[in-house]
Amino acid sequence: MQLEKFYYANKITKYFGIACLFWGIVGMLVGVLIAFQLAFPALNFGIPYTTFGRLRPIHTNAVIFAFVGNAVFAGAYFILQRTLKTRLLSDTLSYIHFWGWQAIIVLGATSLFLGYTTGKEYAELEWPLDILITLIWVVFGINMFGTMVKRRERHLYVANWFFIGTWVAVAMLHIVNSFEVPVSFTKSYSLYAGVQD
Repeated sequence: MQLEKFYYANKITKYFGIACLFWGIVGMLVGVLIAFQLAFPALNFGIPYTTFGRLRPIHTNAVIFAFVGNAVFAGAYFILQRTLKTRLLSDTLSYIHFWGWQAIIVLGATSLFLGYTTGKEYAELEWPLDILITLIWVVFGINMFGTMVKRRERHLYVANWFFIGTWVAVAMLHIVNSFEVPVSFTKSYSLYAGVQD
């Protein structure tokens, strides 16, 4: 019997971890600023870009999608490799995933800062960014499922089933919640109306 040697892709896990910390600090600092704005409205400095209405969605998106999202990806890539006893399917897909997700965060924050929003809670980003999110989510799925296919551990641990469930549930939520009718590159309207939305 020949002893096999392989190495886990720890660098991508580290990158997602560092991004998680960075965006966590940014998101929470924006949260502190808008909390102070509630008590002292003059802290928006009379500039439309720094008003509570523009900064609040940046705060929630930064904390949920940038901070928590990067933490989930770091955890997924770390746990998948160890429970499946194999390296990730593709380093290239991992880096496309990482840099694509960071680009979405920056583009999303910029668009919200400039006032481009659908106005839907936790789904404020306009349709071009929704498409980018979907593409990067598919890249993550290909890398995750491909790693599961090439696994060296016969048993599929429950943690991996949770990652599968998360991937499917978030994909369904994002796609259905983002059904929009684009009227321009920077504006769309929800396909649903009223209570259905």
